[in-house]
Amino acid sequence: MNNINELLDSAINETKELKRGEVFLVRELFKGYEWNRIPKKDRILLGTLFLNYVKEAPDNSVEAIEKTRANQQKYIKK
Repeated sequence: MNNINELLDSAINETKELKRGEVFLVRELFKGYEWNRIPKKDRILLGTLFLNYVKEAPDNSVEAIEKTRANQQKYIKK
C-alpha cells in the first residue's frame, strides 16, 4: 500500500477536481476499494494530516466545516 504522504498528496490533488461549494469527506476522495485497503490506523492518520493541511495552507481552497454524527470531519470546496 502507498505510504501516508502519497495518500495525502493524492487526496489534496483530488480536491482540485471538486466544484466550488461541494461538501465532502476525505474518504470520498478515494475509490471505495482504495479506501478500504488502507489500514484503519492509516485512515485516521490521513484524516488528521488532511485537516492540518487545510488549516495551515495559506492559499487553500478547502475549508473544514462541521462533523458528521460518526465524528468524521466534513469539508467544503471554496
